[in-house]
Amino acid sequence: MFSNAFASGTGDFVQLFEPTASLFEKEGKGHIVASFGTESGHIPYTTFMAKESYMKQNKETVEKFTRAVYKAQQWVQEHSAKETAEAIQPYFEDTELSLIETVVDRYKSQGSFATNPVLDEKEWNNLQDIMGEAGELPKEVSHSTLVNTEVAEKVMK
Repeated sequence: MFSNAFASGTGDFVQLFEPTASLFEKEGKGHIVASFGTESGHIPYTTFMAKESYMKQNKETVEKFTRAVYKAQQWVQEHSAKETAEAIQPYFEDTELSLIETVVDRYKSQGSFATNPVLDEKEWNNLQDIMGEAGELPKEVSHSTLVNTEVAEKVMK
């Protein structure tokens, strides 16, 4: 939606997700001037949440899921941008492999991909700071109140 408006000449700046941002740059529709991943520091861009009752009743499932996420994080960290791009290309059918590789390389060089499943207090507070500055956080919640890292820490051992 915003990408189409920008491409048609509305506005001077737009925030786009990848691979759209790199595609716009490649097609000469714009230039990447800043990266949210670099400018914001480490934040929990994607998180998985479960009710405490679910976690208690489904310990094995929660642990297996967390282990799978961690294995994927390690795999991305240990493999090249090209290998990662080849692995995820089926999810971006309309995007050239070289463009996916560019995006993965950018994310890897910025440190945008999490390397473990722990949501630490610094990342949590950074996210709340960003949400607060945007006027989207009515009240801060402490890390210890809402975040449980026990399963992630267990899986990493």
